[in-house]
Amino acid sequence: MKLVTIDFIILAVFFSIIIMIGYVASRKAGKNTSEFFLGGRGMPWWLLGISMVACTFSADTPNLVTGFVREDGVAKNWAWWAFLITGMVTVFIYARLWRRSNLMTDLGFYEIRYKGKIASFLRGFRAIYLGIFFNTLIMGTVTLAAIKIGDVMFGIKPWITVVSASTIVVLYAGLGGLRGVVWADFFQYGIAMFGAVLAAVVAVRQPEVQEIGGFQGILDQLGSKASFLPDMSDPSVYIALLIIPIAVQWWAVWYPGAEPGGGGYIAQRMLSAKDEKNAIGATLLFNFAHYALRPWPWIIVALASLIIYPDLDSIRAEFPNLTETYLKDDIAYPVMLSKLSAGWLGLVVASIIAAYMSTIGTHLNWGSSYIVNDFYKRFVRPDAPEKELVRVGRITTVALMVIAGTFALTLLNNATQAFDILLLSGAGSGAIYLLRWFWWRINAWTEIVAMIFSTAFAVVLVFVVPDEAVTTTNLDAFTVKLLIAVSGTTIVWLITTFVTKPETMETLYNFYQKTHPGGPGWKKVIEQAASEGRNINEAEEGQAWEMPKQLLMVFFGLIAIYGALFSIGSFVYGNQITGIITGVIAAGGTFILFRLLDKLRVDN
Repeated sequence: MKLVTIDFIILAVFFSIIIMIGYVASRKAGKNTSEFFLGGRGMPWWLLGISMVACTFSADTPNLVTGFVREDGVAKNWAWWAFLITGMVTVFIYARLWRRSNLMTDLGFYEIRYKGKIASFLRGFRAIYLGIFFNTLIMGTVTLAAIKIGDVMFGIKPWITVVSASTIVVLYAGLGGLRGVVWADFFQYGIAMFGAVLAAVVAVRQPEVQEIGGFQGILDQLGSKASFLPDMSDPSVYIALLIIPIAVQWWAVWYPGAEPGGGGYIAQRMLSAKDEKNAIGATLLFNFAHYALRPWPWIIVALASLIIYPDLDSIRAEFPNLTETYLKDDIAYPVMLSKLSAGWLGLVVASIIAAYMSTIGTHLNWGSSYIVNDFYKRFVRPDAPEKELVRVGRITTVALMVIAGTFALTLLNNATQAFDILLLSGAGSGAIYLLRWFWWRINAWTEIVAMIFSTAFAVVLVFVVPDEAVTTTNLDAFTVKLLIAVSGTTIVWLITTFVTKPETMETLYNFYQKTHPGGPGWKKVIEQAASEGRNINEAEEGQAWEMPKQLLMVFFGLIAIYGALFSIGSFVYGNQITGIITGVIAAGGTFILFRLLDKLRVDN
């Protein structure tokens, strides 16, 4: 495809605005690490919420959703829709706790909840493990999507795409720190959503789609593949696509952006909020926009692609020069973008670049925050001045981008592959991140053993155990592997917790006084402190534990957002009655939710 003059003008204006945001933000970002990594801890909820959703609106996400729909239908999206449960738990239970911790990064948690050399090792190792390996694997997946888009739409060589796509984002993320990233995200999100909606409109207007009656013709022709829910008459389908994600995956699996209990760049945004109220508001806005608003344009494009390109051979026939390594179902999204006409192309290319940059910018700042605060400052140069730490953060930003580009060029070939690897690598450890705030018995060894075994299980299951060896009548190979990893890791960390010594009471006293998690899981610690003449529960005395109210808010939050998700989807599908009913349910859930939220105790 060819870009015309108006396309180049649009792209030039877009890049100019992004660079200007980075430059303006750099005036404050260079002062200290709090400014560079947390925006001075003064960010409002609406800006942080949009930043979170912009980050998860990456260049690879439309490809991933398209791959899901083409492989197993719309219902396959429950693989990530189920993480809304995690999100609601984070909003109403953990957002307050993270903000109270007043940490620089979520990895600092390890040295306020645990103590000693083992806690220090855990913090340092996780900084490298997550900040470099996991982080660059995610960025590599996003960069892979950019490579595929460049290959399909413009025939650009992969290395050229990597270099050109990463240069601007490294520039503004390195200059402006988190402040630059979140303001750039705010600008980029609007462009990215516009491009996604435009792509959906163009997809439905294609001659092949119009010939069968437009979008309604797509639904009629694809049948169950377009359904929100899997075929409930076939256990091999509904167990894998719906039951396992809802019953197991949301709490058992650690996945970046949907960590049980919050973590990663979600925790970074909560830590940068003005106060607890803004932390809650930011994560609530993120979950609504992430799950209810965004999916449908991508799903429309994916469904239309099945009509125009029913299989990979049809894509190969129209794009004979396409690199064979990248010919997977997820490439259908950039293939559909090739249908855009000149003039509109510049806007959609800008939206794709915006989606790419918002994700990469966040991951660069988040990853470098781990390397600087949890490794360099903690173990290499504890007395390093703030200016030096900011400089190391900027150098790390560049290095992380180089590693991610290498991953994209050498290791990965489709979005679903990376998604599966990440899920298995964190399988079984998720429950720890939920319980460690509320159960005093969990210790540093619990987390170390879980991390080692979950990684080991993932390596063996992915690279050693063949799929046919674990496939059953009712479950596909990946689902069986996920259950094996979750069960094995959970058993191992529970045994470890009970056979190793708990943390010292002094450590537990200090943690409780700092975060006030409350609940029966701390009863023994509170009683022990009282027997020593210490009142570590003073801030909560005379007040009921709010967990029952918080769980009720989680429930109504799920009703509100799932209701909105399926209300929007029903209207898109032309089912007005269903759309109205689910819309009313969503509105009712939202009303009750905000009534409960007004009564929740928060520190301003």
